[in-house]
Amino acid sequence: MSSNGVPVGQLLDSLGVRAHLEDGDLVADALVLLKVIKADGGVGLFKARSESLDWITALGMLTAAQEIENSGYADDVDEDEEDG
Repeated sequence: MSSNGVPVGQLLDSLGVRAHLEDGDLVADALVLLKVIKADGGVGLFKARSESLDWITALGMLTAAQEIENSGYADDVDEDEEDG
């Protein structure tokens, strides 16, 4: 593989990665974590990002993703919470 990196679009497609977007949604940046099995059998974790993604936004996205994975995420407030 190139030291400059390779595009990951087809790799993600082949893994079945899908995003649930709505009409009019605009994807502004991307942060991708790749678990890679090396030729020697070793396993590595690699990070890829969109060209415009700065380090502070990447850190924020990673922190938010960890929170979502740890506690779940809901788009809407529960009706019970609105009444409370």
